[in-house]
Amino acid sequence: MFPRRRTREESTVTAITDLEIFARVARTGNMSAAGREMGLSPAVISKRISLLEEKLNVRLFQRTTRQLTLTETGEGYFKRVVDILNLIEEAENFVNRRNTTPRGLLKVTAPTSFSRLHIAPFLPAFLAKYPEIELEFQLTDNFVDIIREGFDLAIRIGELQDSSLVQRKLAADTRVICASPKYLETNDQGEPKSLADLDFHNCLSAGAQDYWRLEGPDGQHQLRVKGNIRSNSFEFMREALLSGLGLGLRSTWDIGPELRSGALQVVLPDYRGSSNVAIYAVYPCRDFMPEKVNVFIEYLAGLYGPEPYWNAGLALPGPEPKAARTSGRKPGGPAMPAAEVPRPASAR
Repeated sequence: MFPRRRTREESTVTAITDLEIFARVARTGNMSAAGREMGLSPAVISKRISLLEEKLNVRLFQRTTRQLTLTETGEGYFKRVVDILNLIEEAENFVNRRNTTPRGLLKVTAPTSFSRLHIAPFLPAFLAKYPEIELEFQLTDNFVDIIREGFDLAIRIGELQDSSLVQRKLAADTRVICASPKYLETNDQGEPKSLADLDFHNCLSAGAQDYWRLEGPDGQHQLRVKGNIRSNSFEFMREALLSGLGLGLRSTWDIGPELRSGALQVVLPDYRGSSNVAIYAVYPCRDFMPEKVNVFIEYLAGLYGPEPYWNAGLALPGPEPKAARTSGRKPGGPAMPAAEVPRPASAR
């Protein structure tokens, strides 16, 4: 006598494992044989079949001491279970193909200028190698929540904070203080000779770049800079530099051609931007990462390499910084506790 039928609220979805056990017993006609195939004991197989019958409130097998046969209901159930298991196998194969073969839509968010200069020109070769991938780019210099917005990947430039996201460094980001010859010739103070001289220069900053984080032969410095132009556009500030409007702390990936041509020149060459700043690929999870994401990251990492191509041929003088000596002091001003120095989110 089976117990009363469960109400809709009490019933639960049948576990896939129970369906697999049932199908294996139905095929073999023997619980011991089914158990050997699945690595389970006959007692476990028998109990799971009994629980399944109890849950469905039907008898699926006729049992005798010598044989096990399907009931009429059991035969109808078996046909449908086989269809379900085949669909599950097909679904798993579909997912495995998509995870192991680079294909599908890849959604990327990345900085505007960097994407234009160092991603877009190389996409033809990437798409020729992986023709089943479609690309969707959102270009912005602002921080984007890639999980909330549904992106597979973000390219970010800065000093990343710890987070639940996975970070893969693609290349170093060398930053130098620079200006146009026009600015240096017309500025009353001439070319700066020390960090303290920056107090008397127009320092152009983009985004939240209120502080310049520098490294030099005397350690690390965090300098509050001031200038008469500010913009959220890094391309706009680059043009302001070229127009002779001030000094800037710029990445060599951005101004390499201008440094080579002399349109811009490095000042205070013993100082660079923080070596903790780099170019990263950021993505939600390392486990079960789709192959389309993996191949794009590997493509960019191979393209840039440990010595990025945009630094080739640049004369970047200056000794390597000594062991860190953090100074939160503005040249000529009082010391500032490190806790008060803001570290803006790096989403360039």
